[in-house]
Amino acid sequence: MTQAPASETGLDLTAPDLTTPAGQARRRRTFAIISHPDAGKTTLTEHLLLLGGAIHAAGRVKARGEARRAKSDWMKIEQERGISVTSAVMTFEYKDAVFNLLDTPGHEDFSEDTYRTLTAADSAVMVIDAAKGIEAQTRKLFEVCRLRDIPIMTFVNKMDREARDPFELLDEISDQLQIETAPMMWPMGMGLNFRGIQSLYDGRFIAFNDAVPTDAEAAKLEEDVLLARAGLPQFDLATYREGHLSPVYFGSALKNFGVSELLDGLARHAPPPREQAALGRAAQPGDKEVTGFVFKVQANMDPNHRDRVAFLRLVSGEFRRNMKLIQSGTGKTIGVHNPILFFASERETVDEAWPGDIIGIPNHGVLRVGDTLSETGQVVFTGIPNFAPEILRRVRLADPMKQKHLARALESLAEEGVTQLFKPAIGAQWIVGVVGALQLDVLKSRLVAEYDLAADLEASPFDSARWLSGAPAEIEKFAAANRGGMATDRDGAPVFLAKSAWEIGYVTERFANVKFLKTRERHEVQGAG
Repeated sequence: MTQAPASETGLDLTAPDLTTPAGQARRRRTFAIISHPDAGKTTLTEHLLLLGGAIHAAGRVKARGEARRAKSDWMKIEQERGISVTSAVMTFEYKDAVFNLLDTPGHEDFSEDTYRTLTAADSAVMVIDAAKGIEAQTRKLFEVCRLRDIPIMTFVNKMDREARDPFELLDEISDQLQIETAPMMWPMGMGLNFRGIQSLYDGRFIAFNDAVPTDAEAAKLEEDVLLARAGLPQFDLATYREGHLSPVYFGSALKNFGVSELLDGLARHAPPPREQAALGRAAQPGDKEVTGFVFKVQANMDPNHRDRVAFLRLVSGEFRRNMKLIQSGTGKTIGVHNPILFFASERETVDEAWPGDIIGIPNHGVLRVGDTLSETGQVVFTGIPNFAPEILRRVRLADPMKQKHLARALESLAEEGVTQLFKPAIGAQWIVGVVGALQLDVLKSRLVAEYDLAADLEASPFDSARWLSGAPAEIEKFAAANRGGMATDRDGAPVFLAKSAWEIGYVTERFANVKFLKTRERHEVQGAG
């Protein structure tokens, strides 16, 4: 069985019209990296940046104990625990393509932040430990990608260590994730006997550490390649773009082996910016109007300056510095005078940006997650929800005289998506909601480090939160009968705080005209106070 060279099945990046949004969009590859913790995601990220010239020395992205840290590692809690709990955005060029790389939190407690980050991605790279295969968090992140129809490439990492049989790994990916796998490369050996990888398309063999395979090893590779070609699906661009097939690469991120082949595959095959769903008509990358949406807000990235940066994914049009864009919902005009692109640990003010690019907009609390910006103010993008928290806690200050300061700090952190924030109808204490317990540690750490607030997070009487939807009269009728469980979120939307799952079931049956929602679309609350 013969297969076409990869370059013949991918994208033609030659001579795009760089004067139009559509032409510039063709060069863009905006992708996220997803993995279970410790699969090697950060190491892969740094070597992708190294290839793209964004950094000049391996170890620049995450150098523990040094001052050089990526934007994903700026928080003290990350440095102490050796985990990444925020999302980094990094831009680099490679050959004819411009890459916008989104590094997602690997910890499951930050799944909501990961979901919002994936709203800005057109494709994803799934990193798998060759010895462990599919792990719990990998499965969860994959399902998020599937919900958004995001095409996925797979990088099987750590082949230079003891690993599982490649056929077994690919079978596991297919069985557990219900996606076909098409190997683009095939490994020769593993662990101490890892000799390199061979392209299944042009027959190239790339030696690992200048290894010289024995005749027996070469014969085994030839046999494996024949089996792979006969028994596994061939790469098909359309099937990959539809999210039904994952091209698979093998290598070692730590040794920077197989990474350039993966990056070549992303440049050739990964989709350029896609249309974005909106109320009314979807926005296309080639549209003349400049549009974009905020998928992340991050404060105090520079602890010396109380900065706040909104990350805007550009959807269409030719963005120029000093443009005035309208915040949909509020009608506010925002002058974007100092837009930022992120290059690993550096940031630069840019004069122009195109569909697929992610720019940072410094602001002081004006922009929030889910906001749409456009030239006309008539576009409202959808698909960026808030999720009902699974853990609810009361916030009690050590110094009650700082209550107003606490309110501002909690609002600021909720703006970023670190927590959900609820104000009970009865009682003065704020209630914060999170998806996972680690978010509570982050909250306490940041309250002390950034706002000089020592606070305790006490158990609350509530187990679950649900947004209310229905006719105003029906919601008011419910609220009057359940005043002790009523609250509002930071947008003023009504929320029911339930003491148990049983109580949710009870009120659902009793108040049939009210809907109790686990998610709430951000566009529904744009412009709320």
